[in-house]
Amino acid sequence: MRYLIFSLLLINFAQAEDWPNWRGPRHDGISREAVPKADFSKIAWRAKIGVGFSSMAVADGRVFAMGCTGQRRGNQETFTCLNAATGKEIWSDTYAAALVDYMYEGGPCATPAVEDKRVYGYSKSGRLTCYNVTNGEKIWTADLMAKAGLPKPPEWGFAGSPLVLGNMVIVEATFTCAFNKMTGKEIWRSQKYKPAYGSPIAFQFKNKIYLATLKTDGLVILDAQTGKTVAFQDWRTSFRTNSTTPIIIGNKIFISTGYNRGCALFEFTGNALKQIYTNKHLSNHMNNSVVLDGFIYGVNGNTHGRGPKQIVCMRFADGAVQWRKEGFGCGSLMAVQNQLLILGEKGKLALGPASPKGFTPTAEAQILQGRCWTVPVYTNGRIYARNAAGTLVCVDARK
Repeated sequence: MRYLIFSLLLINFAQAEDWPNWRGPRHDGISREAVPKADFSKIAWRAKIGVGFSSMAVADGRVFAMGCTGQRRGNQETFTCLNAATGKEIWSDTYAAALVDYMYEGGPCATPAVEDKRVYGYSKSGRLTCYNVTNGEKIWTADLMAKAGLPKPPEWGFAGSPLVLGNMVIVEATFTCAFNKMTGKEIWRSQKYKPAYGSPIAFQFKNKIYLATLKTDGLVILDAQTGKTVAFQDWRTSFRTNSTTPIIIGNKIFISTGYNRGCALFEFTGNALKQIYTNKHLSNHMNNSVVLDGFIYGVNGNTHGRGPKQIVCMRFADGAVQWRKEGFGCGSLMAVQNQLLILGEKGKLALGPASPKGFTPTAEAQILQGRCWTVPVYTNGRIYARNAAGTLVCVDARK
């Protein structure tokens, strides 16, 4: 019996994993932990982190979050490190930053990235800072607004999340820029494009590492070692805004954007992008879809304006729609094994099996009020979710 208990503890421990950056440890929005069983209505703790839409990074028993905390129209931002179990503040850093509240509440949108004993935060005004995870000591800072030669932040601010890749940390401005993650020294910068609001992702093709990033101009493939453009596919929306991360399965690259622009699947050949399909069945405005067992699940619709707002299931290979479901507005989702964890636009959390036959929640609870556009995080048995006003809640789902 003692051996059985020990074995079960080992299994549970193996299933737990940190969520150190945007879209999780494998950059796919999928957790491999055990599916949560707890009553979602039981909130373990709440914290105030400031106005914003950035998601959370969780590592080493800490939650890293960002929000606008200024008293007058968002004149400052705060990067906060909290105890993951209690929500108590461990350390914080407050600095000047613009709110950039054009057509929404504003505040930071980039998710922090943790690697080893360093965490990287990217402000709405383009301040990239490397902190010591333990005590918040600033190791280095880079001003991307100055590097880009901009007198003020772009229309929607600096919104892409930092990507740690090898010895580099990579961010978006009017160009993609790579810094030495230890020193902050610039390694390379790509050619200039219009300001980008999505986050880059790395992938391997024929033993070489590339970056895929969805600029406002279109999909760009970069050589990860030099920043040189390898391939480009024009993809623009009517509001000059692309703000999602490409999804990569093998050498297939899926993109989806808002404003009824729709989605597309491309094949990367090593020096070009070959279109497989394009349609308007799935338009991700800001939050990414996830791919499970050959099907893609995502939120279709714009956060403002008319038109349907639905969860959509589509076959990844050919774009054939399997089903649509309303009721979550322009919320967000991630996956836990073969389950969808959805946070509705008005704060309802739902969990249920991901299936091409439909979605029926097995657990639901109203955990937040107000506008909720930010994707939740499930890690180490806990669910973290926030609203635009800056209320961060933790649901302990370990029991």
